[in-house]
Amino acid sequence: MNELYELIENNENFLIIYKKPNANFHSENGERGLFETVKQSQGLLELYPVHRLDKVTSGLLVMAKNATANQDLINQFKKREVQKFYLAISAKKPKKKQGLIKGDMESARRGAWKLIPTTNNPALTQFFSTALGDGKRLFIVKPHTGKTHQIRVALKSIGAPIWGDSLYADALSCIDADRVYLHAFSLAFTLNGQHYRFTEFPREGDLYKTVEFNTAIQEFLSPWNLAWPKV
Repeated sequence: MNELYELIENNENFLIIYKKPNANFHSENGERGLFETVKQSQGLLELYPVHRLDKVTSGLLVMAKNATANQDLINQFKKREVQKFYLAISAKKPKKKQGLIKGDMESARRGAWKLIPTTNNPALTQFFSTALGDGKRLFIVKPHTGKTHQIRVALKSIGAPIWGDSLYADALSCIDADRVYLHAFSLAFTLNGQHYRFTEFPREGDLYKTVEFNTAIQEFLSPWNLAWPKV
């Protein structure tokens, strides 16, 4: 088993992988990144990075195996036709338990981003949440745009930074966290007239293995069927 990813789907047009947390997408400092690792380990001469996940985020990624599939999938992401759902856990009580987070994003200190009141080219993030016990809360998040750190910034903006995310949360409050609790849970798109949907539970993280999580996640097992209002 590869230490950076698990292969979920492999067909003539694309791969679906489960990215493990703390895996760099790109190669850096002489260390081969996730994309090159997938390409080489699968013996592929041609592979395209349709989209990306932050280093700290685990979960589902699609990579195209030919230029036609790549362009089709990229267009679907741009048109917001790809359904994406994420799981997140926070140790803070949010200002609201569900709703829409909307606003422009601008760069802040230490490589972080922040949400600002304007809406010229806003990040759009919908969410529901439920109690997880011990003061923590489980979120199911539906991003409609794909801005850098979008979900991490959105949850911080409502007072509920992601557990373990020292870039956006109080570092002292993250000491007991064994990972950043953000996971790309479900991904759906259409290619060549066929509809695909993939859903994978997080494998890493003590909080994802608790009875409380297993109980709370029952509300979000089919996030595409939740009553998401139109944006």
